[in-house]
Amino acid sequence: MPSVTPTATQLDQAKQAIAAYITSLASHPDRREGAYPYYLFHEPGKPILGTVMLFHGFSAKPHQMWRLADYLFQNGFNVYQPSIFGHSLLNPARNWAQVDLKPEIAVPLKAKVAQDPVLQTYFANLASNPNVAAQPNPLQQAALVKRLVSIEPRLLDIVQSIETYDDPDFDEYFTSSHLEYLTHAKARLADIASIPGAVYTVGLSVGGAVALALAAAKPDRVRKAVVYAPLLRVYDEQRRQYVNLTGPLDIKEMGWDPNLLFPVGCFTAADRFGGGVVMSPASLNLLKKVPIFMVLTENEDAADVKTNQDFYEKTGAEQDGNRYYLYRAMDLVPHPMVDPTEVSQNMSNRFWQSLYQETFRFLTTGEVDIPNMGNLDQDPALPQVPPVS
Repeated sequence: MPSVTPTATQLDQAKQAIAAYITSLASHPDRREGAYPYYLFHEPGKPILGTVMLFHGFSAKPHQMWRLADYLFQNGFNVYQPSIFGHSLLNPARNWAQVDLKPEIAVPLKAKVAQDPVLQTYFANLASNPNVAAQPNPLQQAALVKRLVSIEPRLLDIVQSIETYDDPDFDEYFTSSHLEYLTHAKARLADIASIPGAVYTVGLSVGGAVALALAAAKPDRVRKAVVYAPLLRVYDEQRRQYVNLTGPLDIKEMGWDPNLLFPVGCFTAADRFGGGVVMSPASLNLLKKVPIFMVLTENEDAADVKTNQDFYEKTGAEQDGNRYYLYRAMDLVPHPMVDPTEVSQNMSNRFWQSLYQETFRFLTTGEVDIPNMGNLDQDPALPQVPPVS
């Protein structure tokens, strides 16, 4: 794999651009402590294998993948880990990508909801104990959808404009900032424009969708993409219908930060970004030029596995240099599969070290040793991943 040697001037330009971005965040009244981007750059004059941009998952922070960042840095890459759009700020309803009904539709709908005694009781319970009730279980989600449709049958017609990504009625009903995910990622790529050599995008969940969208937008700059359970479509049709129907109603959920609640409409925006931007015919065609390593798990509770598999086939599968791995249900690997200490559904990824090794192998050679992905022991021929200290 060819290397490049950035000069002090080239690195300083990138550092100054990143510092300016961080300064803008630090001066923002809604700044989110501990959620600023960071970089790991080798000293000037030292050859590097390229620069990896890491994009964290929805509601998380850049340091979500710090172990992977450190491993790649220690083995020859420069690393830049920005936040995905809005996630360095608090107040998600104001600062994160979101889909919302236009006021002329939302106001009367919310009035109907407010007049419904059953929903009044539900939302009062939700407000009184948000840390418990903020994430309805599947039965509650289905019940809420049925109740909402019963008081406003028009919702089924409205939501069709979300389900079909090129439906012209979408702009009639909704406002959305989902495109900011890509606009922001392009700006972060511009931060490191002065550093020579290839750029590689790596992302988890919504960050995986961002990594793919940036690769499609800049295929001349992004050499390869590695995506872990990219959220191209919300998992489970019932869950997706709930997200799309209730998103505009100010219902809030809790993500990886227990102190931060976000409107469901933020998740609606993530779904629309994955399906409407990454899965668009133009992006699919452009991504045939960018080798992709996709890692999924059968224990998925956020990203739709079938949609990801369809995407993989549409971007050329193995014949276009892509690689693919699916953790079996019995491996007990959850959706946030990158950090070994992260727990979801009482599961953690015990195979994380081989995941890091195969990420490195793909970035440097374009290949993946599939048997090693399910191996608890590391491949001695690749750089070793340090244990959790």
